This record gives sequence, structure tokens and C-alpha cells, in this order.
Amino acid sequence: MDIQTIYQKTIIFATLKHLQKGQTIPGTEIPYVVHLSNVAMEILIASQNTKNFNIEFAIQVALLHDTLEDTNTTFEELESEFGSEIAKGVLALTKNDLLPKSEKMLDSLNRTKELRKEVWAVKLADRITNLQKPPQHWDISKKTEYKKEAKIILELLKGGNEFLENRLLKKINEYDKYIN
Repeated sequence: MDIQTIYQKTIIFATLKHLQKGQTIPGTEIPYVVHLSNVAMEILIASQNTKNFNIEFAIQVALLHDTLEDTNTTFEELESEFGSEIAKGVLALTKNDLLPKSEKMLDSLNRTKELRKEVWAVKLADRITNLQKPPQHWDISKKTEYKKEAKIILELLKGGNEFLENRLLKKINEYDKYIN
């Protein structure tokens, strides 16, 4: 299957799942599919700047990365529709709600690091995309914590994708304008 067909099939699936939950980008009325397509765009550009990068795999994980966490989609449904490896990639990027909040991100990062580098790239791309202007209701403490988390992601996923690591570092440095 060509990349355009893969993209179209996957974004339609993810869009419908997020629409069922009425999900928008936090603090806005923008449909959540915009976030998904922004993460996918980061992955598409990274694929052009990274050797031995499986774009077909990565684009599907990018577009589906929040379906287990934010919708009623099950692991089995993802596995049936997109295959085991993609479902496992999405699962690794999904926070475990059984853990305390303080442990969720590190657990997800550790599970991500056990998988192929394209999954690492999706996590980097997700945080790059999320380091846009924060929601208005976030206070300085929340913004500072979010930046700190981005630095942890960058540190723990170092060596996963140099292009996206450089993009994330730039976004982290630019994020100060929202804190100061």
C-alpha cells in the first residue's frame, strides 16, 4: 500500500475515534485531528532527514498515538485494523492509568525505548507539536513543569532521531516566552 493510502486510512480511523469523544486541542475549539496531522507532519519531514526510517510504520503510529489514551479504542481493535507492531507502538506511547501520575510519563518512555526508533520519533514529534502556545488556563507552574517534562523526554530518547531531537531542543528553548 502506498504512503498516501496508508495516511488516509489511518487519519480517517483516528479522526472518527477522537470525534466520538468530542475531543479538541486543549484550550481551543480546534478539532483534535489537527494535532494528529501536526505530529504526522513532523514524522514526514523527519523521515526525509533520517536514514533507515520506516515511514509507513511511523506515520500510522503518529496518527494513532492518542487513540488508546483518549478514545474508546481497544488494543485489540488497533491490532486487528493495523497489526500487532503498530498497536504495540501506540500502547507504549499510552500512559498507564493504573500508575500514580508522577510515574506515568517515565513508564511510557521506558516502554517506548524497548521498541523501534520510529516509536521514539513519534514521542519526540508529539512533544514538539505540544510545545505550541499553552492553554490560557495554565499557570506558570504548569508551563514550567511541561517544559521540564520535555527536557526529560529529550534526555531519555537521545539517540532515537537526531533531526527531531534538534527540533525539540529548539522548541524547548522557545517555550520560555510562555513562561517569562
